[in-house]
Amino acid sequence: MPDSARNTRYDLAVIGAGSAGFSAAITAADKGANVVLIGYGTIGGTCVNVGCVPSKAMIRAVEITHAAKAVSRFDGVEASAKVTDWAAMVAQKQALVDELRGAKYEAVLPSYPSVNYIAGKAAFQADGSLMVDGQLIEAGKVIIATGSRQSVPVLEGISEVDWLDSTSALQLSAMPASMMIMGGGYIGVEIAQVFARAGCKVTIVTRHGLLPAAEPEISAALTEAFEAEGITVLSGLSYERISENAGEVVLSARQNGAALEIKAERLMLATGRAPNSESLNLAAAGIKTDARGGIIIDNKMQTSRDGVFAAGDVTGRDQFVYMAAYGAKLAALRATGDCCAPEYNNSTMPGVVFSDPQIASVGLTQIEAEATGVEIVTSVLGLEHVPRALAARDRRGLIKLVAEKDSKKLLGVHIIAPEGADSIMTGAMALKMGMTYEDLGSMIFPYLTTVEGLKLAAQTFEKDVAKLSCCAG
Repeated sequence: MPDSARNTRYDLAVIGAGSAGFSAAITAADKGANVVLIGYGTIGGTCVNVGCVPSKAMIRAVEITHAAKAVSRFDGVEASAKVTDWAAMVAQKQALVDELRGAKYEAVLPSYPSVNYIAGKAAFQADGSLMVDGQLIEAGKVIIATGSRQSVPVLEGISEVDWLDSTSALQLSAMPASMMIMGGGYIGVEIAQVFARAGCKVTIVTRHGLLPAAEPEISAALTEAFEAEGITVLSGLSYERISENAGEVVLSARQNGAALEIKAERLMLATGRAPNSESLNLAAAGIKTDARGGIIIDNKMQTSRDGVFAAGDVTGRDQFVYMAAYGAKLAALRATGDCCAPEYNNSTMPGVVFSDPQIASVGLTQIEAEATGVEIVTSVLGLEHVPRALAARDRRGLIKLVAEKDSKKLLGVHIIAPEGADSIMTGAMALKMGMTYEDLGSMIFPYLTTVEGLKLAAQTFEKDVAKLSCCAG
């Protein structure tokens, strides 16, 4: 796409051409603003290029290998499946990425003549103007949406190791025999399962276990499911040093005081994300950041400098593509003069981890709810009580609900189930509407669905669902 610069004075400058940047630019253009969209690197940002789209495509590709192995739970059925050409899978994934980037980003820009795209690296000047590779850009307002990158841990020897991140791991032309994944967050667990199901021997090493921010029951259930698939999970580690020798990566660590040495052919880092803010010269413009480099904003998406807003991963908050686009839209509304635009609200933000079983959550965890000072109650329902799971002969998982004791108002919904992701919006809507667990438990749900488990979990606060007949209550 050729760069053009019809003028250097704009109503709005958007730095970053990913999901958040495009959301901001399109919103502002629809409001009649003259916008410059400044992109650095591949247009489209993380989600379509190296994040959501490629990872979920690969997750789907290897699902069938697990299904073939798990078919033994049904009498009289046999099946087999395996990855025969890893490079072909990677190529097909990349073709999808290229197609979506073209359709949803590159082809979109011509529809907005008031959006001028410039490729280059932007930096603030003290007066709030921007320099983009030597070109001065002046704008009435600015939105920063530069995303994030892999965070590299402070660890002796890490700079000498040829490590992978989730991007480069899913671009490998040949699958390694073994892989060590450092980090048990959502990126780590998703990629771990892709490689394990494709035939790679996977070891996850982590300080705090799998999904440490999740409910402990869910973390434990996921760990059990992973270990049943042959994924080794080593948690509670303190790392000492890492090295590469004779084609192996070697991590020296301690677990409960005992020395461990973990080896694998390749190392993938999944140790969190770092905001892309260091090259923006933010301090010169008086734009404050936190200790990790995340741009500090208020609920109106405003930074510490008047007229400069930020959204998405660069803020270090709510690192989901849909929250980045949502925050960027709000920022653009404010930047174009809508003083009554809604404030950023993540109280009913659903989050999904595309592991198998899937993990989905909305609202407060038990610990977060208890920290508010109200007395709370919880309900935990194993999938052995959900008819859908019984029919599928797959009882991996549970549902946990968190509620205020006196009012019975729902505060949090947390699911781990093979088909759990598509049920979370019911929980989100229940929280949005201020429903109690009695309200949820009295609703009519379709039988033999995963989402019916929410009704049963709601009833579990005050009933023993094991004593109910099908569809009772």
